[in-house]
Amino acid sequence: MSEKMPEIRGADLVVEALRAEGVDTVFAYPGGMAIDLFDALYRQDDIDLVMPRHEQGLIFAADGYARTTGKVGVCLVTSGPGATNLVTGIANANYDSVPLVCLTGQVPRSLIGNDAFQEVDMVGICRNICKYAIIVRDRKDLGRILREAFFIARTGKPGPVVVDLPQDIQKEMGSAVYPTDVSIRGYKPNTAAHPGQIKKAMGVLARAKKPVFLVGGGVHLAGAEREMQQLAEITGVPVITTIMGKGAIPTDHPLYVGNIGLHGVFAANQAISECDVLFSIGTRFNDRITGKISEFAKNATIIHVDIDTASISRNIVVDIPIVGDAKTAIRLMLEQAKPLELTGWVNDIMMRKKSYPINMNRYTGLTPQQIIQALDEMVPKSILVPDVGQNQLWCTQYSKLGPGKRMITSGGLGPMGYSLPAAIGAALADKDHKVISVSGDGGFQMNLQELATAKALELPILVCVFNNTHLGNVRQMQRFFYGERYSSTCLRYRRSCGRACQNGGQCPAPDYLPDFIQLANSYECPGYRVTKPEEIRPVLAQALAHTGGPALVEFLVDEEEVVMPVVPFGKALNQMMLDY
Repeated sequence: MSEKMPEIRGADLVVEALRAEGVDTVFAYPGGMAIDLFDALYRQDDIDLVMPRHEQGLIFAADGYARTTGKVGVCLVTSGPGATNLVTGIANANYDSVPLVCLTGQVPRSLIGNDAFQEVDMVGICRNICKYAIIVRDRKDLGRILREAFFIARTGKPGPVVVDLPQDIQKEMGSAVYPTDVSIRGYKPNTAAHPGQIKKAMGVLARAKKPVFLVGGGVHLAGAEREMQQLAEITGVPVITTIMGKGAIPTDHPLYVGNIGLHGVFAANQAISECDVLFSIGTRFNDRITGKISEFAKNATIIHVDIDTASISRNIVVDIPIVGDAKTAIRLMLEQAKPLELTGWVNDIMMRKKSYPINMNRYTGLTPQQIIQALDEMVPKSILVPDVGQNQLWCTQYSKLGPGKRMITSGGLGPMGYSLPAAIGAALADKDHKVISVSGDGGFQMNLQELATAKALELPILVCVFNNTHLGNVRQMQRFFYGERYSSTCLRYRRSCGRACQNGGQCPAPDYLPDFIQLANSYECPGYRVTKPEEIRPVLAQALAHTGGPALVEFLVDEEEVVMPVVPFGKALNQMMLDY
């Protein structure tokens, strides 16, 4: 008679699954329907449990960790509000192809559908904003489902996977076996680019007179930065990036033009409008980079490399589609790459770049450009984590990226409050680089409670808050396109103001709330305030010297400082507003 295999609780199998998948950090917040999972994790010491102060902060931290390491970020929360607080982060990761496995507690199976306390249908809620979502309905399927979740999250086009775990499944005894093999009918991700399509594309490139490479975040996801730089250098083709692709080649490289799109470099947008071959690698052609679609690269043969078949010809119809992993595809291209005679074309582009630079020289006093340039010079090895809004756009315009310097930020969804928790995840993942969080005053207040997390974890994050006392990006749109009708964008507003600022009148200028310096101090973090350009470097030096936890620097930025240039809504890329 064969010996009966030992059985373990479902919660213990989850822990074994995490170990088998190489998980060393779990971002978790406890609750009633996840308490058995926390009990199982309590009895081990090889997985670090990180508890942020809010579940949205939790998933943004897991997101930052995943982007920094390339590994799957793992979230663990309870049912109901614990789970629904992950939703924005799930959608954010889905847009930007970030591999996450989100484990959510659920009420026992016998209560599902009965409107039990803290019961929500997480699979139904998340189905359209994640790569895959499933509830475990049978204990014997638990190991297989967890194995498939990690496989789906990290393979093909990465993305978030949601696994809903009823409490009775967590308690139930069952097999201790965690499968090693995965076989999912209908899911066979392709990473190998078709050699015939590569050959065709390289032939078109060889005959081009005005080609450009357009590089997106897919090159970073594939870890293909070195190969991309080699391809550019061999062919001599100039490189333009999306916001997410910036840094794919060093920003000081002689072939690097700049960012494309809504707030891109004039030379980059003009080159896209005039090129005869647009060779795109790892971008979705979203509306923030294309401008008016009918005018986008209308004279070019368009080649598109992307690991996601659904992304090809969805927004921009392409001539040569190549489905596959960016690194695999670029390596195949390198086998056929030859130098092209493009001196005149490259010189024209770089002359435009020199003639129409992006700068904030028109302003007197403190500017974001001065701050970002000081950070670049004072911190040689850094991970820059912008939030969303003007602060993000300024960072993507002025930051220098390359060896030792990288940037992680939200591209597709654009949730305010992303920066600080994502910086926590990045700092946990990388001890060798200084992590710099950059937020506007509005975005910072959306997850400022995570200062407590950073302090508790003793992470020396530099927290920079650009305080212009407004929701700056929306105010900028109101200024340019809505007749200066400043509706709900002043963060100094009091009811006693009488709507003066919304009607173009003089703002009574009440004190701003909160006082960020006192706020930082309340979290036992040093806080500094910068009001003049000459204060930037000495204050940053003080903040950077603090290593026992986060340090906050508030920069008082004028509300009239805007992000320029800009492509007005509905206009082509070559119809930029260079000034106002």
